[in-house]
Amino acid sequence: MGIFVFLVFVRISKGSFYKDFYYFISKPFWPGQFQKEVILKSIDQESLIKLNLLKKDNIRLREILSLQESSDNDNIAAAVISRKTGSWWRQIILNKGSKDGVEIGNIVIGPGGLLGRVKNTSLLTSSVTLITSPESKLGVWLDRIQINGLLVGLGDDYPSLILYSKDADIKVGDFVSSSPASTLLPPNIPIGIVQSIDKPLKSKKTAKILLLAKPHVIDWVQILKGNS
Repeated sequence: MGIFVFLVFVRISKGSFYKDFYYFISKPFWPGQFQKEVILKSIDQESLIKLNLLKKDNIRLREILSLQESSDNDNIAAAVISRKTGSWWRQIILNKGSKDGVEIGNIVIGPGGLLGRVKNTSLLTSSVTLITSPESKLGVWLDRIQINGLLVGLGDDYPSLILYSKDADIKVGDFVSSSPASTLLPPNIPIGIVQSIDKPLKSKKTAKILLLAKPHVIDWVQILKGNS
């Protein structure tokens, strides 16, 4: 009789009692405050990531604009129209050539520092050998320990620094720039930082260098005239 009365009540109430009953028995399994905090934290992290990306885009656009506006008698702003940064050749092609005053041997820099040197030119374009290319060998300077070295491209993203002194006190994080003694580059152009140090050889030390300028993402560069 009790079951019959219950079923009649459910039918008359059109299931509302059942729904309310389910409301109470399911309440302990609802997403609690912990789940709410997790969701809010995820939203905050997403917003922070988006904000950081916007900041990086803003910095990148400012750098590009600065490069475009800073051409003068000694600098030529140029756009990268082709790149071979993932191959053995390691070069980029620019939209400025001999008619713009570009000459073989001119230094090319981008946001961050040194990229390479102009290898050849046409009337409208120029090809730049990157410092990551095996063709590249440049004199560099480590200011902290006041010593010159040789930066050699290996065909990958990390050129090798050679110091002809096994006792050189080189450390990870040391800053590398163009050497005042170099005949190919003007002095004090930023290049990179020491990322790792190889085992010392009999008469020298070698290290991998993390470049400050990233040729695979740079769209605009400056060509420094008068340094060939």
